[in-house]
Amino acid sequence: MDPITLELPHTLKAPKAAPGYGPATRTMRPMLTGTSVVAFKYKDGIMMAADCLASYGSMARFRNENRFMKVGNTLLGVSGDVSDFQYMKHKLEDLLTSEYDMDDGQNLGTKSVYKYVSNVMYGRRNQFDPLWNAYVVGGIDNGEAFLGYANLFGTTYQSDCIATGFGAHLAIPILRRRVEGRAHEISEEEAVRILDDCMRVLLYRDCRAFNKQRRAKVTAQGVEISEPYTLEADWSIADRVVGYGA
Repeated sequence: MDPITLELPHTLKAPKAAPGYGPATRTMRPMLTGTSVVAFKYKDGIMMAADCLASYGSMARFRNENRFMKVGNTLLGVSGDVSDFQYMKHKLEDLLTSEYDMDDGQNLGTKSVYKYVSNVMYGRRNQFDPLWNAYVVGGIDNGEAFLGYANLFGTTYQSDCIATGFGAHLAIPILRRRVEGRAHEISEEEAVRILDDCMRVLLYRDCRAFNKQRRAKVTAQGVEISEPYTLEADWSIADRVVGYGA
């Protein structure tokens, strides 16, 4: 006679999870982040700047990050989660490889790149698993300067001047006063001065900003991304700020 085995409730073992099963996971908050990107149109194309800091919470963890990406003759600038930006970079690199393999003589234009980024962001938002980024896409498309924005909510718009992060609050008023309505008149030298003024204000006011920036431009000749540089800053006024040093 075969032995009878009784399994009591407290002795039952939980079944092993099958591969591919388990709780759905979502990025609830970004861990390693970059702050503002500032961009605007000028006479010859697009000018853009971002600092080189990737913050781990309040720690200035990585200080030589490049938050720009060149996609053909298009420039991307990004704020937000660095790992999500890496994911987008992989998708865009795959897109460029696919376009190259087609070998049909067609180039991936700035508006096409912007449409692709916008669709990816909106699609991930609809899956309730957004990419925690804000993108600025700039370039020359059919002889005209193009500048567009897309964020984790799938919100998109185009404008003569765009800023992400704290720049949307602190740099946009400067850009509206000095750029809007006269972008076609602004020389490269003046554009650099405007950009540096915006980044200097952000350095003073945004505690996640860092005095090591990269500047990029898009013209009919292509995309140029500068080496890191620093701005002249004057902190002598700091002791007049209420709460400074407390």
